[in-house]
Amino acid sequence: MDDNILTIIIAIGSALAASGGFWSFLQKRTDKKDVRMIMLKGLAHDRLLYLCMHFIERGSITADELENLHVYLYEPYQAIGGNGTITRLMEGVDKLPVTKTVHKKEESHV
Repeated sequence: MDDNILTIIIAIGSALAASGGFWSFLQKRTDKKDVRMIMLKGLAHDRLLYLCMHFIERGSITADELENLHVYLYEPYQAIGGNGTITRLMEGVDKLPVTKTVHKKEESHV
């Protein structure tokens, strides 16, 4: 009895693997993930661009802002294939003086 079930499972699995519909299904799932990754990368790029420009224009950054920028945005962005534009901006941010606090008129954007 167990051999019959195993044979049926193998036959169904083989039929699915050989069918074009199964591979189309997998391709559509992959395409959706790719589109989501493209969108995520675009959003991260936009946010990093905005924040880097903000800190560079302000002329300083707090230690917490710098850590958050690196750990939660820049490093994951680089891991998904970020580009050189943000790397150049981050190099500029890394050269900024690190302050203890932000003046009241200058709110943190992180």
